[in-house]
Amino acid sequence: MKGIRTRFRAYHLGTSGSSFSYFADGRFTMIEGRLTDDSRRQVESEMEICGVDEAASLHITSWDSDHCNKYELPELLNLIRPRRIECPGYNPIKDYGHGEDCLAMIAEYRSRRRNTSFVPVITHITPAYIDGLDRATTLGFSNMFYNPYHIVENANDNSTVKLFREGSFNVLSLGDVEDSLISARLRRCRILRSETDLMILAHHGADNGFTTKNFLRHIDPTVAVCSSNYDNQYDHPRQEIRDLLHDEGIRLMTTKTGDVIARSVENHTGLYEVVNLIAKSTDVSSVVRFVSKKAHILDVNGDALRQRYAPRRRYPR
Repeated sequence: MKGIRTRFRAYHLGTSGSSFSYFADGRFTMIEGRLTDDSRRQVESEMEICGVDEAASLHITSWDSDHCNKYELPELLNLIRPRRIECPGYNPIKDYGHGEDCLAMIAEYRSRRRNTSFVPVITHITPAYIDGLDRATTLGFSNMFYNPYHIVENANDNSTVKLFREGSFNVLSLGDVEDSLISARLRRCRILRSETDLMILAHHGADNGFTTKNFLRHIDPTVAVCSSNYDNQYDHPRQEIRDLLHDEGIRLMTTKTGDVIARSVENHTGLYEVVNLIAKSTDVSSVVRFVSKKAHILDVNGDALRQRYAPRRRYPR
C-alpha cells in the first residue's frame, strides 16, 4: 500500500492548556482553539513543513477556555483558515469558560467566508451526529468519534473523543473526559485497542479515575502525550498517572519544556519517530523510534520492519 506522510505535533503554549495538530495524506487538522505568543511561530512552521496554507479542519474537544480561548480564537482562525470546524456538541454554560463567545466567533468567521473560495462547514459533535455516522468507516482508515454518546451534567464528560487514523500512525484525542464509565466503554472498543499509537492523556493527565491500569492495558498506547506548561500549576500529569505509565511501559512525552513532534519516516508505512524539542527552538531534547500497530497493513515489508523495531516499541522500565 502507499506510504502516507504523517505528522503530529503537541505545542508548548507557555501557559496552561492544549494545542495539537495532525497531518496525514495532505490534510492538516488543528486540534483545540488555542494560539499563544509561544506557539504561533511553531504553528506557522508546522504548516510550512506540511506544505499547506490552510487547514482542512479545526477540531475542538471542549468549550473550556484552556481548549478554546476567545482571546486567541480569532487570530487562529485567520492563520489556519479551516474549511471545517468540529465543535463540542454541548451548549457552553454561561459564564463558564469562553464557549458562548467562541461560538459567535465561529459563526462570524463562516459569514466572512461566504464570498471567498469556500464556506466553512460547521459541525457540532452531538450524540445524534455520532449515531448517524456510517458504520462502514470502521472498515477503512477513516477518523472515528467515540464520545459523547450522551449529554450529561458534567461538561468534561461531554468532551469529544476522536481517533485520528488516516495516517501511517494513529492518535487518540480524549479531551477532558473523566468518568470511569466512559473509560470502561472505550477500553472495550476493538479499533481503539488494536490501533492506538499515540494517546493524548485525558484531562491533561489528571488522576480522576479515568486513566486506570485496566484502561492503559487495553488501549496499550506506545506513547502518552501530556500538555503542560513550564510552571505546571496543576501538576500535570499527576504522579499517580506517571507511575501507571511507567509500570505499563508506556513512554511519556510532555510539552512542559518544548513541543512534542511525531513524524513518519523512511517509506511512511508504519515507522515513526517521536521528538521532544527544547522550548522556542528546533533543538532536540530527545528522540525515539517506534513502529505503528497497523504497520503490517500499511507496509508491504511489514514483517522485516517489525522484527527490526518491535523490541524498541515499549519504553524500557
